[in-house]
Amino acid sequence: METSITSTEKKEFLHWFLSQYQLKKRESVWILNYLLGQDLLMRKLHFVEMVQYCPRGLYMSTHCSEDASFRFYKQNIMTTDPEKALHDLRMNREEQIYVQLNFRDSFQCADYLAVLEDNPYIPAHLLRNEHDGIQAEEFLKRLSISFERERLKKEIDLALDQNNKEKFQRLTEALKLL
Repeated sequence: METSITSTEKKEFLHWFLSQYQLKKRESVWILNYLLGQDLLMRKLHFVEMVQYCPRGLYMSTHCSEDASFRFYKQNIMTTDPEKALHDLRMNREEQIYVQLNFRDSFQCADYLAVLEDNPYIPAHLLRNEHDGIQAEEFLKRLSISFERERLKKEIDLALDQNNKEKFQRLTEALKLL
């Protein structure tokens, strides 16, 4: 997997993360510190979302998150035992490792977003494709126009009730333009 995120950037992020957040399991801290000390593993490490779809992934949560504390995924097997994850990291140093960190406001954290990569293993049916995005935008545009049209009609009725000719003309012009 090609990545433009350097090992140094990943290390800097992990140092920052470990200084800012407390993980639910102390073993998660041990694993992250182990990764920090292994240059080969840092090159193989990728921060992603939905790690459960990856061939080998770590799922870790902080105390400020309501997510599960720890999970390790290997192929189709999941364990909550950090010792097994650490053993696998030591024994299979050549394999890619995907990490999902769950913490409050993660998607508002520039440091996290700088190292976050697209998960290449997410099933296609879970991805929002470009066509869906265009359809959603068109739907929202039509909905917005419909809402504005109804609002203008109500204002026109009110202008008629108030016998306000100027407001009536201005609103009907706006309705025609819409």
